[in-house]
Amino acid sequence: MATATAPADFDVHKQDSLGLRVQHVLHANPVLGPLAVLVLAIIAFSIVNTRFFSAPNLSLVLAQVTVIATLALGQTMVILTAGIDLAAGIIAVFSGVLMAAFCTRAGMPGVLALILGFACGTAMGAINGFLVTRIKLPPFIVTLGTLTIFLSLNSVISNSETVRGSDMPDLMTWTGSTIPIGNFRLTYGSIIMLALFAYFYYALKQTAWGKHVYATGDDIEAARLAGIQTPRVLFSVYTVAGLLYAVGGWILIGRLASASPNVGTDYNLDSITAVVLGGTSLFGGRGSVIGTLIGALIVGVFRNGLQLGGVEVVWQGFAIGLLVLVAVSLDQWIRKVKT
Repeated sequence: MATATAPADFDVHKQDSLGLRVQHVLHANPVLGPLAVLVLAIIAFSIVNTRFFSAPNLSLVLAQVTVIATLALGQTMVILTAGIDLAAGIIAVFSGVLMAAFCTRAGMPGVLALILGFACGTAMGAINGFLVTRIKLPPFIVTLGTLTIFLSLNSVISNSETVRGSDMPDLMTWTGSTIPIGNFRLTYGSIIMLALFAYFYYALKQTAWGKHVYATGDDIEAARLAGIQTPRVLFSVYTVAGLLYAVGGWILIGRLASASPNVGTDYNLDSITAVVLGGTSLFGGRGSVIGTLIGALIVGVFRNGLQLGGVEVVWQGFAIGLLVLVAVSLDQWIRKVKT
């Protein structure tokens, strides 16, 4: 009897060992999973439609991803601390509307309007940080409340009217200008976005602030006992996120060649989707900005590829939602490696 069951036992142990190795590799390198999904998606869509891998189409995908990726960068900081920011999209849109108002109504030069717009976005993020750290409200409730407040103020200040790019200084729409690289066209907004990702990759990996962000998200009480000023870290994270959302608002103006108060209804969920697909844990303490960039590209590639394939919009959303569920389930499985 023992001889008959030995091969089966061996196979089970071999499978368990393989699963554990994969689990450990993905835990140590959370970017590998999203990167594999992105590569497979690009290959699949290139086979389905040869236009997908053309330079003009890839230029379009990157331009479409740029705003979401910038917002997702700020969202990554928040989620790394085990929080969430439901106001990311409206802060970006509202900041853009304020920049346009400073130019057209107050007659400010583009540079001053841009600086004040960034300051307003930063202040909105700081309000979220204050409510989370000082009033001790849950991030979900705080950002849900400020989402509604900023949405209302956005409508009041803009009168629900769109400001055309031609009515603003060239600086406001500069991010939509392109640099030709053969048939590929790279926008200045995309360059800014990539530069921000490079900077925050360094900041999170190489600076004390970055290490404190990870420690706070992994175990806030342990971080506090280790001497980390966790309220200060959380406040800085929401404030920096607000600034990044404002930069996203500027890029959005260039993308649309206008400042519209009626866009960005899906930006909040899209930014969270990009972060989750990029391997950043919703429980905090694990993830990277490189993964977020890959996650944003996954969203853009899937939507563009499905559109080229003639798939209806409703089923495009279905596919993205399914990806999110798979990503969260995978994160839960990977986290078990600690236990």
